[in-house]
Amino acid sequence: MKVLVPVKRVVDYNVKVRVKSDNTGVDIANVKMSMNPFDEIAVEEAVRLKEKGVVTEVIAVSCGVTQCQETLRTAMAIGADRAILVETSEELQPLAVAKLLKALVDKEQPGLIILGKQAIDDDANQTGQMLAALANLPQGTFASKIELVDGKAHVTREIDGGLETLALSLPAVVTTDLRLNEPRYVTLPNIMKAKKKPMEIVKPEDLGVDVTPRLKTLKVSEPAKRGAGVKVADVAALLEKLKNEAKVI
Repeated sequence: MKVLVPVKRVVDYNVKVRVKSDNTGVDIANVKMSMNPFDEIAVEEAVRLKEKGVVTEVIAVSCGVTQCQETLRTAMAIGADRAILVETSEELQPLAVAKLLKALVDKEQPGLIILGKQAIDDDANQTGQMLAALANLPQGTFASKIELVDGKAHVTREIDGGLETLALSLPAVVTTDLRLNEPRYVTLPNIMKAKKKPMEIVKPEDLGVDVTPRLKTLKVSEPAKRGAGVKVADVAALLEKLKNEAKVI
């Protein structure tokens, strides 16, 4: 069984994000980029399933600029067998990515698609759900445990009241939560091996997908700076400030 794992190139989570001076977006010039942490968890889970012998091939996929090849090489260093880059300089929004992935699902016919629940740059949490809808596949979101049993994917997810376990008929789409696993450390020998693994590069038009943005970003701005706190003498003074200054009661 094949597993398709989409991965996204994002600003590294250790980097303090800066907004461009003209407020048109986030400044990524000379900024360290890395794989989206949720997608890294997805790659790790796919590789673990392969190590258990229930999966035969792990295919990493990324959509974006040429530099996404680095992200795919990282995925292959973790353990993916091959990679596909859908290369485009267009700004890719969740629906466009879902359409590209749907075209690749039709082409590769994977038994399982595992991807991060959201990207840490736009926090959209949409691509997995849109892909499931477009491909008419069952979905399990925010997975904290995945098991393949008797031709089905058993997905455990955390909900307000505890845990919920879903049985999904394959093929299916699963999105990963933080508690699913701890991604392995990528060693230098595996990085060198990843350089020899095959990577296919295609264009959106090769897949027959229009990736023109549907949404326009009007303005990006930093959160307002928090004011300094003050000490109050007693409860009466606190209530007075909450009522007259903060106006929250």
